[in-house]
Amino acid sequence: MQDFKYSRAKSLADAQSTLKGAAEGKYLAGGQTLLPVLKQRLASPSDLIDLAGIADLAGIKAGAQSITIGAMTRHADVAASADVRRLIPALAELAGGIGDPHVRNRGTLGGSVANNDPAADYPAAVLGLGATVKTDRRSIAADNFFDGLFTTKLAEGEIITAIEFPRPNRAGYVKFPHPASRYCLVAVMVSEGPQGVRVAVTGAGQQGVFRVSAIEAALAKSFTVKAIEGIKIADGDMMSDMHAGAEYRAHLVGVLARRAVAKALAGTSN
Repeated sequence: MQDFKYSRAKSLADAQSTLKGAAEGKYLAGGQTLLPVLKQRLASPSDLIDLAGIADLAGIKAGAQSITIGAMTRHADVAASADVRRLIPALAELAGGIGDPHVRNRGTLGGSVANNDPAADYPAAVLGLGATVKTDRRSIAADNFFDGLFTTKLAEGEIITAIEFPRPNRAGYVKFPHPASRYCLVAVMVSEGPQGVRVAVTGAGQQGVFRVSAIEAALAKSFTVKAIEGIKIADGDMMSDMHAGAEYRAHLVGVLARRAVAKALAGTSN
């Protein structure tokens, strides 16, 4: 790890000002991705600007039909939140299955979504629940936010401040985790609510998190496991690596989608 200047921002304005004055600054959220990258010398920022001291960026606010989670809220806090468990139990379950206790107590919602790792859990929740990503500059709908592997529509220096999740009528999340890292080999979030039926997959696609229109259309007609039993997922756009081949990942999408629907039906919130 090379030398860098560390500062702990006290406000968004402080963070923005520090970044502008840095030769090559980076924001630090939970550090679960950035710190290993620095140790491997894959990045060499001149400045690290820690966002953990900005109180306004953390916390969970429940509304009648949505829940807003601050970007610096830890995974463990999302998993333990009574409001999240009541309004979107699938989201609480997702957060509780991320990594291990260390990761859940250090990693943040905003950091995970901004990094957009193709095997991370939260992108499936954001896309599958039709969330809105709020930044220090604007609001971005989930369908317009993700832009490929490790890439989003965030501009240089733009900070995620919170994510608003609309309350679904029902939702289910199932993942097939790597046994060591707990990253998703494949994971599926299925929801039905004000935005219709949404099915988002992470861990499988070469383009990162994506929606499955064929499954969505079938579930819109009949929200049952049987409605999607015959749907075959093409493997042409699936990732293939040492952990799983494209054909296997495509198969898992169908299997996990059916399990996610079953979970949604068993845990209907309304």
